[in-house]
Amino acid sequence: MTIARPFNTYGPRQSARAVIPTIIPQIAAGKNQIHLGDVSPTRDFNYVLDTCKGFIDLARSDKTIGEVVNIGSGVEISVGDTLNLIRQLMHSDVTFITDDARIRPENSEVFRLCCDNTKIHNLTGFTPQYSLEQGLQQCIDWFTQPENLSRYKIDIYNV
Repeated sequence: MTIARPFNTYGPRQSARAVIPTIIPQIAAGKNQIHLGDVSPTRDFNYVLDTCKGFIDLARSDKTIGEVVNIGSGVEISVGDTLNLIRQLMHSDVTFITDDARIRPENSEVFRLCCDNTKIHNLTGFTPQYSLEQGLQQCIDWFTQPENLSRYKIDIYNV
């Protein structure tokens, strides 16, 4: 048995409870303001195909048996910087509004998540194939298709 610990997977069809599918559909729907909670926490975002590749690489390697292994990029970015990157990729001048309903309760926020992916790389040779910009562009392309955008309730905060 191998225990895999993936970090912050994102991609098409992701739940609207996560930050990336909260931001992109709001911009795609033409909102002038993005409603988010605290934008200072950092995350190690991983495009879904990289996370899947990590699971496959772990399953194919006998070296990983009995190990606990992180799957991630080893790169962290704040939620605010992620918003700015998405704004840039979508050519948007949308503004950010702090929504108190989206602020996590005291002592429940994790302020920094960054994967040490040394072990998975050493055991399997795994390295992420998608940069954050490439993965976000894949998401933007998917979310902005009208049939996909219609699946998301832009004006409702999903918890």
